Amino acid sequence: MPRPGQLGGKALLLAALVATACAPRNDAANGVLVVEESQQASSFIRNFNPLLEVGDVRWPTLHAMYEPLLIYNPLGGKYVPWLAEHHEWADGGHVLRFQVRAGVRWSDGTPFGAADVVFTFELLRKFPALDTRAIWQYLDAVTSPDPTTVEFKLKRVYSPALFYVSQLPIVPAHVWKDVADPVTFTNESPVATGPFTEVISFEPQAYQVGPNPYYWQGKPAIKAVRCMALPANDQSIISLLRNDLDWAGSFVPAVERIYVGEDPEHHHYWSPPIDGTVLLYPNNTRKPLDDVRVRKAISMAIDRDLMVKVAMYGYTRPADATALSDAYNNYRYQPAVDAGTWVLHDVAGAERLLDEAGLRRGAGGLRRMPDGAPLHFDIGVPVGWSDWIRATQVIVRSLRGIGVDARVQAIDFDAWFDSLQQGTYDMALGWTEVNPSPYGLYRHLMSTETLHPVGEAAAENWHRFGLPAADKLLAQVELATSFEQEKPLIDQLQMLFVENAPAIPLFPGPLWGEYSSRDFVGFPDADNPYAPLSPHWHPQSLLVLTKVKPR
Repeated sequence: MPRPGQLGGKALLLAALVATACAPRNDAANGVLVVEESQQASSFIRNFNPLLEVGDVRWPTLHAMYEPLLIYNPLGGKYVPWLAEHHEWADGGHVLRFQVRAGVRWSDGTPFGAADVVFTFELLRKFPALDTRAIWQYLDAVTSPDPTTVEFKLKRVYSPALFYVSQLPIVPAHVWKDVADPVTFTNESPVATGPFTEVISFEPQAYQVGPNPYYWQGKPAIKAVRCMALPANDQSIISLLRNDLDWAGSFVPAVERIYVGEDPEHHHYWSPPIDGTVLLYPNNTRKPLDDVRVRKAISMAIDRDLMVKVAMYGYTRPADATALSDAYNNYRYQPAVDAGTWVLHDVAGAERLLDEAGLRRGAGGLRRMPDGAPLHFDIGVPVGWSDWIRATQVIVRSLRGIGVDARVQAIDFDAWFDSLQQGTYDMALGWTEVNPSPYGLYRHLMSTETLHPVGEAAAENWHRFGLPAADKLLAQVELATSFEQEKPLIDQLQMLFVENAPAIPLFPGPLWGEYSSRDFVGFPDADNPYAPLSPHWHPQSLLVLTKVKPR
């Protein structure tokens, strides 16, 4: 999931000065919760299409408007019933059955039912561009034998289907049946089942959404949710310090002193290390990045200890070669960790591997391709994500130390994310999504089923790498019904990843979260961990928005 970066020292000083010099906002008294948008941008486009990728749509779309059947809560490792009250497997794992919740209505008053669920999944079948998680690769049919039951018939036994199917946002059939092209539909006036569905106002720099009058859990205690255009992380932290933001997910260096210390009674943070690992993605379609020796050499050149200290202020640790974040500690296979020496800082070893790959130093000490062409990489990173930018600066300096010419390419979030999805980049920093098990991680990193040609949008496998041996193991994981069955297979997937280094792990990501209790209460924290605090995870934000209320 996307999240903003951290703040540089000069900007931080400016933030402190602004915080003390400016008056707080006056809309909190009206019950307006101000949330940090997942996408940092100087202006917004009015798009509330929940079937598009997160970088293309406004924050409330997936966090407050459109709801899934279940919500997976990573803190407890359990599914929370949502639009579905009950689910079960049948026919030996070939059928997944959901009982949808009675009494739910869309925000225009129309009753919600199983037919809406069937319609949503049929949209993905009819318009494959919307099926970004390749759900119809293993689905055979979706039917509703009665108005409250939905049955998913699978082509094969596929236990991860529960996660992918249950997390998809459901759209209203009575509205979307008239949409000619749902792939380009911007859905400017959304009809949804979530707690906040009314677009009260929308300007390029700010917008506000109000409550759903028919919400099935009752009218939300929050009167409205507001998002402002904050193009860089320093503006986000300035807004936090001014109390212009109630809920954010920014990396604040020295957070105890900078944020909590400004108002210990009301300023709080909670950042458990359960986010995905941050990776350096090499584009495996571009030479010489298709050579495992080159990928490992790049990794060995990186000083991760320095990166964690300088870019992350010591809030995390260097990654090991399995790419597993701390969310998967119970899956970590020590022999794979021990075998992954290519994540250790070894300049001499990196030089040796590049020499073996035929990338030798030329005039000026810079390395060249075997045909004599200069070896150069642009490393993409979202502008304003200054923790990632600093991490990239460490990488660039490390690569130049082994004779590889590289530069930081800080670009707008949309352009960066599009380049990842389309495969039109050299190397780029990126996240990994968190699923109930490492199956999703390794499918993202090594499955040929997730492999798309350059120029075709990929929701995962941005680095364009596929391994048939991984497919075989992933297929066996799909049949597993317990941790005991799954663990030995995940061990083997870890070893495959370590051997092939398709992407380069940097550090596990803490799940940043800050909130102010000056005007609103009920946020999760270490003492009340009912959900992740970060506003940048969906659909988990629904768990928070239905609990938070004005003080």
